[in-house]
Amino acid sequence: MADIPIWNGSSTFATGSTPFGFYDTDTAFQVDADKVANFIARRLGYPLLDVELDSGSFYAAFEEAVTVYGSEVFQYKIRENYLSMEGATTGSSFNNQLIDPTLSRLIAISDNYGTEAGVGGDVRKYTGSIAMNVNQQNYDLETWATDQGIEGGIEIRKVFYEAPPAILRYFDPYAGTGTGIQSLMDAFDFGSYSPGVNFLLMPAYYDVLKVQAIEFNDQIRRSTYSFELVDNQLKIFPIPTTSGSLHFEYYKLSEKNNPVKNTSTNLITNVGEVPYSNPNYSQINSVGKQWIYQYAVALAKEMLAYIRGKYTTVPIPGAETTLNHADLLADARSEKTALLENLRDMLDQTSRASQLERKRNESENMRATLTDVPLTIFVG
Repeated sequence: MADIPIWNGSSTFATGSTPFGFYDTDTAFQVDADKVANFIARRLGYPLLDVELDSGSFYAAFEEAVTVYGSEVFQYKIRENYLSMEGATTGSSFNNQLIDPTLSRLIAISDNYGTEAGVGGDVRKYTGSIAMNVNQQNYDLETWATDQGIEGGIEIRKVFYEAPPAILRYFDPYAGTGTGIQSLMDAFDFGSYSPGVNFLLMPAYYDVLKVQAIEFNDQIRRSTYSFELVDNQLKIFPIPTTSGSLHFEYYKLSEKNNPVKNTSTNLITNVGEVPYSNPNYSQINSVGKQWIYQYAVALAKEMLAYIRGKYTTVPIPGAETTLNHADLLADARSEKTALLENLRDMLDQTSRASQLERKRNESENMRATLTDVPLTIFVG
């Protein structure tokens, strides 16, 4: 077997020394690589003990530590802002970009409610008409949709069965009741004003109540027109005595039930498409770099434990020695877990929600403190 060199106390970093080369061209990474290698070796006992790793192992641990740090930070940013990111283009990197929360996705989600409420939405509404025949009361709108070549069915949203708007008959039910004085206004040439009943500005609800009264009058005192719609089976009231057309508005179910509203490409549709790349090592502050150094030590310790775990004991002249791979492996795993928990806790404490809560508590505490400040007495 070839004699594999182990750490001899020095190293010289060069491009291509790491497995992936993510940061090999970063000047700050190049400068720190050999320092980190020396730091890890000394943390593992060198020069008092041999460290069965080479510089390439240390470089790999250093690269992985930087990548894990960036992954944790950017995962936090994605969780914090994903609702604002979803639907954006994937063309530009979000690294070093300030992400402000927007209402775009909330508005897009609310469009579904707007569709159901009939006050907008993101589904196209169509208008159709069906021929009404004398003495025919029932009409099958599903059959109508099939005849129109519409696949997937339709959903009727509105049937235009109403008489002309009640405002056109504003004075009709009130003639002789005290407000129908149009003829009197005409006598003084004031009839051209609308409404020609008085010149006192009334509240808006006054007109609404009158319009409602007119409509109830038509519905109760007159032979009104109406319909019943059950499963797109339309029944007309009263039975038509003349032919004509009945108009209605509808949605195509193939469009309304389609969850894909935007067919554009290169859109962020899941967390894996948010355009974050590996961090720029030279822009990581000293706090982040200290975490990276500690995590690199834990990774190297784990690698060393696996290497030493190949043999439980090693024979030496006159005796044998037991390697400490179990202790190394347990320490490495606990250190990695503690470092990740510490980083995630720090990120959670800097979340938008945590910062707002902290500012609120700060304001409340400041207000409570100021209440204890004695007020000055004015002496005139």
